[in-house]
Amino acid sequence: MPTGNTYQTCMAELGDGGEGNGTSPSTEELLLCISSKYDNASSSTDNSIDTLFLIYAASIVFFMQAGFAMISAGCVRLNNVQNTLLKNLLDACGASLGFYSIGYAFAWGGSTDPATATTTFIGTQNFFLVGVEDESFWLFQFAFCATSATIVAGALAERCQMTAYLAYSLVLAAFVYPVVVHSIWSPSGFLSATKPEDPLFGVGVVDFAGSSVVHLTGGATALIATLILGPRTGRFYDLRGKPLEKAKDFPGHSLSLQMLGVFILWFGWYGFNAGSTISITTGENYLIASHAAICTTLGGAAGAIMTLFLHTIVEERLTGEVKFNLQYAMNGCLSGLVSVTAGCAVIESWASVVIGLVSGLLYLVSSKFLVKRRIDDAVDAIPVHMVNGIWGCLSVGFFAEPALMEHVYGSSEHVGWFYSWGRGSIDGRLLACQLIGCLFVCGWITITMAPFFWFLHYLGYLR
Repeated sequence: MPTGNTYQTCMAELGDGGEGNGTSPSTEELLLCISSKYDNASSSTDNSIDTLFLIYAASIVFFMQAGFAMISAGCVRLNNVQNTLLKNLLDACGASLGFYSIGYAFAWGGSTDPATATTTFIGTQNFFLVGVEDESFWLFQFAFCATSATIVAGALAERCQMTAYLAYSLVLAAFVYPVVVHSIWSPSGFLSATKPEDPLFGVGVVDFAGSSVVHLTGGATALIATLILGPRTGRFYDLRGKPLEKAKDFPGHSLSLQMLGVFILWFGWYGFNAGSTISITTGENYLIASHAAICTTLGGAAGAIMTLFLHTIVEERLTGEVKFNLQYAMNGCLSGLVSVTAGCAVIESWASVVIGLVSGLLYLVSSKFLVKRRIDDAVDAIPVHMVNGIWGCLSVGFFAEPALMEHVYGSSEHVGWFYSWGRGSIDGRLLACQLIGCLFVCGWITITMAPFFWFLHYLGYLR
C-alpha cells in the first residue's frame, strides 16, 4: 500500500479529508490509523499467499491422478487399457461428488479451529460446503481424498465392473475416509495430535501428511476388495479351478507408461507432503515445508535403491543370473515415498533414508507373500500403500525428533522411542499412539468396506 495513499485515507477517515479545515487528527491517532492499515494489508497479503499455496499444492496432488492412471494402464494388458483409464476417471469423479456433498462435513465440519474444537466421532456442519469460507482448504483435502480412492483402482484392474468402481469411490469419499480424517487430523478427533486438550496418551497420533489416513485407508480397502473379488482368470487357477503349481505372470503392456506414472507420482508427492503445512506464511512453516520435501526425496530414493539391489541379490543367489528389475525399483520408490509421508516434517533427513530402506525390504517381502497366498494385486498397491502405510505411521514412533516435534506440533514431551532412550527414558507413548492409529484405520475399514464389497458381490455388481 503506497504511503501517500495510506496517509490521505487516514486523514479523510479521521476528519481532515486532506483539505486543511482545522480538524486535523492528533499524531497518535494518525499513527494508529496508518499502523492499522498496514496490518490489514499485510494480513490480506498473507491470506492471498496461503490461498495460492494451497491451490498450487492441491493441483500438484490432483495431478497424481494422472500418475496412478499411467501406472494402471501400463500394468494391464493392452485390451484392458481403455477400461482401466475410465475407471480411474470415475474414481476422481465419484470422490469429488461424495466429498463435496457430505464427505468434507464429516471430516472437517465445524472443527478446523483448535481453540473451539470438542471431541466428536464425526463432523456435523458444512454439508455441500455451506458456511465454508476457505474453499482452497476443501480443494486440498479433496485431492487427498481422491488419492485414497484411486489406490484401490489398480489392485482390482482387469476384473472389476464399472458400477462397482463408481459405487466404492462414492462410499469411500463420502463416509469411510472422512471418519478416518476426522479421527486423526481434525482437532475434534479422538486420536488427533492437534487436539487442544488431553490428546491420546498426551501426544495423539502423528501423521503429518497421511501414511495412515490416506495410504493405509486406500491399501486396506484394496486388500478387502481383492480378497472378495478374487484373482484374474488364469492367474493362480486353471479354467477348471485347479490351483496352478506356479502363478502365471500377466506382464503389463508398457513399462514406459509405468515409469512415467512413477515420476508423476513422485512429483505430486511434493505437493502432498510439503503442502500439508497448509499455511506457508505462519511462523516458520516455510522451513517445515522445505524439510518435508527433502525427506520425501530421500525416502523415495532409498526405497528404490534398496528394492532394486536386494531383489537383484536374491535373484542372483537363486538363479545365478544378475538381472535388474525396473518394476521392483519403481514400486520400491513408491514404497519409500509412502513410508516417509507420516513423519516427513518431524524426522531428520538421515532417518528418512533409514525408513526408505526398510520400506524397500517390506515391499519385497509382502509382494512375494501375496503371490504365495494367491492374492492378485495387479499393481502391488497393497504392499506399497497398506504395508508401508503401516510402517510409515509406526516409524514416527521410533524416529520423531524432539526439536522438530516442538516446531511442528508445539510439544516435545513425547517423542520417538530412539530419542527417548537418548534422554534416559523408555517413553513409548508416541509409538503406542501410532500403533493404535493403525489398528483403528484397519478396523474401521474392515467393518465398513467388507460388508459393502460382499453386498456388491452378492448382487453380482462386483466382478
